[in-house]
Amino acid sequence: MQRLNNHKSEVKVMKDSASRDMLSWDESVFRNEQILEVDHMPEKFVHREEQMSVITSALSPVLRKSRPLNVYAQGPPGTGKTTAIKFLFDELELYPKIKTVHINCQFDSTRYSVFSRLFESVFSYEPPSSGISFKKLFRQVTERIVENDETLIVALDDVNYLFYEKEASDTLYSLLRAHEIQQGARIGVIIISSDPALGVISRLDPRVQSVFRPEEAYFPPYDFTEIVDILETRVKIGFYEDVVSEDVLNYAATLTAEKGDLRVGIDLLRRAGLNAERRASREVIVEDIDKAYESSKYMHLSQSIQSLTDSEKGLLHVLVDCSGGRAGDVYEVFHEQTGLGYTRYSEIVNKLEKVGVIAAAYKPVEGRGRSREIELVYKPDAVKVYLDRYSMKS
Repeated sequence: MQRLNNHKSEVKVMKDSASRDMLSWDESVFRNEQILEVDHMPEKFVHREEQMSVITSALSPVLRKSRPLNVYAQGPPGTGKTTAIKFLFDELELYPKIKTVHINCQFDSTRYSVFSRLFESVFSYEPPSSGISFKKLFRQVTERIVENDETLIVALDDVNYLFYEKEASDTLYSLLRAHEIQQGARIGVIIISSDPALGVISRLDPRVQSVFRPEEAYFPPYDFTEIVDILETRVKIGFYEDVVSEDVLNYAATLTAEKGDLRVGIDLLRRAGLNAERRASREVIVEDIDKAYESSKYMHLSQSIQSLTDSEKGLLHVLVDCSGGRAGDVYEVFHEQTGLGYTRYSEIVNKLEKVGVIAAAYKPVEGRGRSREIELVYKPDAVKVYLDRYSMKS
């Protein structure tokens, strides 16, 4: 009888322990889930002191009502460029007579759309959808900042997309020459590029190069120690204690370092936490990280497809269906489906290659010299998932 009672006691202890390890329906592993969103602005911005010093120094004349120096921030995706600029913009907005505008050129990739964003920021309402010329839009923006005695600082994020659309030189020229058109206009320009191979400065028109002359800040990929430090801070604030162990954190940091994109690690932790909750577990395990990584590793693909036009997505659909092929063969299918000519097709191929979604290389063909071969960088099934997810954009 005593042995039976002892056994019952042991079973009860095991059940109580298991119950403590399980989440109830109204509990969460997250203390503050927003901390683990990729666009969350941290209270402290670390491991980028040198870059911040360069940018701060360039912008400091604005505090004396002078035009700031222009800035060129470059580096691979997920290395802190956007966060650095937004961090400084938040500080500058505390000063009167300083207006900061951050524009994502993935979505605003023409000179007109850039100035439409500036108009919206300056006037606090959108410009008319039709019937207003660029010249009038430009004049109204510059007149208003002069009237308000404000200095305007414009950050063109992912400026490489302006280059892909051949709009970069005209856009920058209008911004940089604004003070000549509208006396007293003070505008500083920051360009941010995630395409190190683009050669931004050399690809600008000479007329733009002569007046741009930016201060340059290079953002290298975070090293493993820096990644661990940043992710650990997010874990301490975002999760409850003991949810993410040191081993699991280091594993997430290792995967992040392999991708070279800090955003992958932040997104990875959030998804892993959600996976743990689905298991009703109070602890994130390696398997949660692995499962989350299947989604997080496609972050670049997701963001790229989201910004594409109908015709650009159309070519990806063709490549998914035919698994790539010779440029001429792919064009025939693309033309049949869209009616677009070879010139536009070639422009789309070049853009998708620069964005990093496809690879297009010349390869020898027996008896025919060389032929351009086009193939997807990502698995066709993954590309199809994100094509289906995002509605078509005109």
